[in-house]
Amino acid sequence: MDIRAASLKASFPRVLRYTDLRSYLFTIVFVAAGVAVPWGFHRFHLAGATFLPMHLFVLAAGLAFGWRAGLVTGLLTPLVSFSVSGMPPLAILPQVIAEIAAYGLIAGLLSEKYHLGTVKALLGGMAGGRLALLVFLLVSYLISGQSQSPLGAETSPLASAWATVRLGWPGILLQLTILPLGFWLAGRSITRRAK
Repeated sequence: MDIRAASLKASFPRVLRYTDLRSYLFTIVFVAAGVAVPWGFHRFHLAGATFLPMHLFVLAAGLAFGWRAGLVTGLLTPLVSFSVSGMPPLAILPQVIAEIAAYGLIAGLLSEKYHLGTVKALLGGMAGGRLALLVFLLVSYLISGQSQSPLGAETSPLASAWATVRLGWPGILLQLTILPLGFWLAGRSITRRAK
């Protein structure tokens, strides 16, 4: 393995263990970005459920700093966003928390523990988050007899999950473009500084 490849491999994830102030600061930055950017989207009348800006920062936290950062960012971001802006709406807040916390957790695990590349860990995190959403919707449906999506009430949990994917495809494409490109550029920058 050449020095460039070794340097890049050592670059990500930089695992946050929450034993020092830096770990908390990085998490606060990702949560703040995960709240501010969706707020900006809503100010310009761009639908958060379409572009999924909150998801972007949760996935980035998991990929960059491991499963703990991904999970904590995924749990806190929707809660802080709701308390500040009322978004996501209360009717779908619990399912958003379940979905994006799973995104951060799974993307972080795949990156940190299994050393998968950015794209594979990202795809795994996205698939795992959608699966967590479906499980949450199924349990919710069994308890309440109702199933919600960002579009409103749906006929079944599967219809709700599909509506979420159908509505969010531009955001999914954005995640699949921006995150790998961002990590590639960050890796190049780190490699250049290592020379």
